[in-house]
Amino acid sequence: MDAETFASLARAQYELLPEDVRALTQDVEIRVADEASPDVLASMGIDHPLDLLGLFQGVGLSHGGGAEYTGMMPNRVWLYRLPILAYQRGSENSVEEVIRHVLVHEIGHHFGLSDDDMYAIDDADD
Repeated sequence: MDAETFASLARAQYELLPEDVRALTQDVEIRVADEASPDVLASMGIDHPLDLLGLFQGVGLSHGGGAEYTGMMPNRVWLYRLPILAYQRGSENSVEEVIRHVLVHEIGHHFGLSDDDMYAIDDADD
């Protein structure tokens, strides 16, 4: 799947999120890249680029992320196309489902949730 089609699916999945979630994330940029940069991977201790599906960069709402600060980069959610597509090929989920899951997970970081918090939520849904 090419980058343009993937980005279009990501936008569509974002638009399907509840309105109140979108209202609280309207200043968060949703970006698509083929994979994380070597610097990002190194900073996270990740050896293989296919091991990172997405990333939240910025200051979450629970840490003052809703306030405007001069010189700060905007909060961003990164969706990494090639890792997501590789993951999806080995799963029973559609590309849209995997994109939505990664998007929701990274937006969870914007709301101040840790990975452990989100795994607990996922486990409760099963």
